[in-house]
Amino acid sequence: MGSATSFLPKEATSRSGLTVILAALLLPLLLPTAAFAASAQGAETHHGPSLGEVLPIWSVAPFAGLLLSIAILPMVAEHWWHHNRNQLLVALGWASPVFAYLSYTALTDHGTLGHDAAHGLHHAIVEYVSFICLLGSLYVISGGILLRGDLEGKPRTNTIFLAIGAVLSNVIGTTGASMLLIRPMLRTNSQRSHTWHIPLFFIFLVSNIGGALTPIGDPPLFLGYLRGIDFWWTLTSLWQLWVPVVLVLLGMFFALDTYQYSKETRSHVDRDEANIEPLRLDGNLNFLWLAGVITCVLVLSPDPEVLDFRHYYARELGMIALTGLSLFLTPRSLRVANDFSWTPILEVAALFVGIFVAMIPATSLLQANGAALGLVQPWQYFWATGTLSAFLDNAPTYVTFAAVACGTYDFCTTAENLGPLSTHAASEPVLVAISLGSVFLGAGSYIGNGPNFMVRAIAEQSGYKMPSFFGYCGYAALFLGPVFVVLTLAALL
Repeated sequence: MGSATSFLPKEATSRSGLTVILAALLLPLLLPTAAFAASAQGAETHHGPSLGEVLPIWSVAPFAGLLLSIAILPMVAEHWWHHNRNQLLVALGWASPVFAYLSYTALTDHGTLGHDAAHGLHHAIVEYVSFICLLGSLYVISGGILLRGDLEGKPRTNTIFLAIGAVLSNVIGTTGASMLLIRPMLRTNSQRSHTWHIPLFFIFLVSNIGGALTPIGDPPLFLGYLRGIDFWWTLTSLWQLWVPVVLVLLGMFFALDTYQYSKETRSHVDRDEANIEPLRLDGNLNFLWLAGVITCVLVLSPDPEVLDFRHYYARELGMIALTGLSLFLTPRSLRVANDFSWTPILEVAALFVGIFVAMIPATSLLQANGAALGLVQPWQYFWATGTLSAFLDNAPTYVTFAAVACGTYDFCTTAENLGPLSTHAASEPVLVAISLGSVFLGAGSYIGNGPNFMVRAIAEQSGYKMPSFFGYCGYAALFLGPVFVVLTLAALL
């Protein structure tokens, strides 16, 4: 059996690598104390303008700069960029002005502005910690499950892989399903040469769209569950639209993969047929730890009234404990055979620590000026939520537009309780549109959802050439755009 340190990447075994891990994963745990104090101070007297009313439009510049850095630096400085330490430096560099301004405002303004600044920082930090603990635990635990074997990389086999992944995403989350299936699917097609489309459709279906039926499936739906939406509402209200979208994309993939397979040379096909190995699962104990993570999500929800660290992060500490059990009780050979690497999750941790802070001005402006957007119809919410979910993280985007919708109905009095949106006939179609927009269009870019980054990194490690940031966005628009337009015309108008 291996220890946790046995699986650290080479960079992380150095002092700089350990600094990346500690800074990205542990430092945020120390920050909520100051945010809590400032929030309580601001809560005593709510007067003056809100944060979203004061911030100028150019306050979103750091967030835009961070997005451009993620898009451009891998192309112009590839070797430098692929060090997690440098990714963390870029993320913190863009986020620092926002963090400094909000911290100063929270500590010096005792009215609504200071309260909003503290509230924004507090939620960014807490949601980042929850986000990275959930993704990290699912990534590490599923990395200890080895699906051995090598099937024929035929269109039928690949389509079945995607269909199973889309369903499984609702049970163990898009991250868990992605990490469990991406390596076997890439290995199955490793003898082929025309495979550029396979990781793309995997991200579309398994890492995003598949997980729309349960709060476990995707982080936006989990936040809705925590804010009062019934656990089973997503299944009962979204499956009618989920099924046709998934079937259409599976059909589109099958047709495209059939065409690409027809271009394979005889030698590639013969080599693929010669390397067939039946599938079998090893590391099954990790399914118990995955079930434990799901239990933590369902049972150990934090109480915002409890400020004690041990209680507030009970869910996250439970996930970390289960991750530790997986690391120490899973034979090292399984992770080695699985090509397990810490690099993908470290990349997510490093970049999203900046994204969660830098996007506060953007979400604050949306919340304050949402009424001016003129969003009334479900299709408007679908495209507004979806477009921003592709470039903001889809979880806070979901909450932001749900808050905008909540403000238009008298029966929804606070964005902290979104339950009424799901129970009233007038608002339920809007909530359906927001839910689908955030989950479906999270596939619109590499940063729309955490697993997107992970799948990209694993595919590149496996020798697949992934498109650039803008290249991926182009493919997403090409394949997903027409499907979502038809969905809009058929069900959301």
